[in-house]
Amino acid sequence: MSYARRFVLFGFVTLVSIALDQWTKALAIAAFKGKPTLTYLGDVFRFQYATNEGAFLSLGGNLPEAARFWLLTVGVGGLLLAITVHALRNPVDSAHLTGYALIVSGGFSNWIDRARFGGVVVDFMNMGLGSLRTGVFNVADLAILGGIGVLLIAGWRLDKQKARLTHPPVASDPPPAPETPRQDG
Repeated sequence: MSYARRFVLFGFVTLVSIALDQWTKALAIAAFKGKPTLTYLGDVFRFQYATNEGAFLSLGGNLPEAARFWLLTVGVGGLLLAITVHALRNPVDSAHLTGYALIVSGGFSNWIDRARFGGVVVDFMNMGLGSLRTGVFNVADLAILGGIGVLLIAGWRLDKQKARLTHPPVASDPPPAPETPRQDG
């Protein structure tokens, strides 16, 4: 895939994902902030306004503010830039490129929240059965997890394809020998 095509695909996936996440967060702020949790399908799905000072599942949320800034704003920004450069500079297939774009878009959209909302990310969805529940998450988190899933599947397929090329299948039984006509005489 040419550099121009990689750039267009990466940019398209990233921009659409960021726009979708920021739009759903704006809807969540308007609909859920300061209001009780809404539940659907027997409490399988919950919609509630929440903010997260940490990373995924609030990891690092208890760190001092300066440490969170350096880790979650500066560090994550650097990591997102590195992933973007890697994805655009190296010849990768469209599946890998899409996976990288989803990860970058989710991370960058949450990074935008930190800049807009004083170091916190807006979350609003929760799923589960009974006491077994996810943490509260957002569309950006789904993009990151989706990107990881795409990369895992694409990598598995690539490994499988390489294995077929380097180790062709071995026939389990040799073909039967041709019969020779009998001559009586």
